[in-house]
Amino acid sequence: MNERIPVILASASPRRQEMMVQMGVPFEVVPSLAPEDDVLGDGPQRVKILARRKAEEVLARMPGRLVLAADTLVSVEGQVLGKPADKAEACRMLKLLSGRVNQVATGVCLISPDGTVQEEVCLTDVEFASLNEDNIRRYVDTGEPMDKAGAYAVQGRAGAFVTRITGSPSNVVGMPMETVARFLENAGVKLFFKV
Repeated sequence: MNERIPVILASASPRRQEMMVQMGVPFEVVPSLAPEDDVLGDGPQRVKILARRKAEEVLARMPGRLVLAADTLVSVEGQVLGKPADKAEACRMLKLLSGRVNQVATGVCLISPDGTVQEEVCLTDVEFASLNEDNIRRYVDTGEPMDKAGAYAVQGRAGAFVTRITGSPSNVVGMPMETVARFLENAGVKLFFKV
């Protein structure tokens, strides 16, 4: 594997892009066009299917490249929470998370030019403090929850709501860096590459 050839990141997520920069891996962004609304199952089942689907869709457009994809969902008490459609849904999600432990599941899929597939689902438990209606409304009014699974960003303002994280912190942000680093190294990509 030529480490100067950028990894294709099949995601437009600024958070995932920041993590790739932190790992020092040359990459280019090619967002997946794969459909996401037709996948059933619990959070871990869905994210595994979606990460693989996203990687395969981008690889079909960019054959012979190393493609990395991820998908993240939040689950609480058997309900899978994706990105809220509007402020009212964001408020409902945050009320559901209040005072409870939610599970963040991220599926990661890396497909090498030779067709080798590495995939894994990373699970992290996130415990929320009890939230009052005013804090929920004020947080939703910031706009931060609107493009986040589960309607919160642990690395942003919602960090004030989190009392404990059990598992990978980067997984909660949307991409478990330790898993991605292992996959990339298995594929021959060196981390902390100097450009």
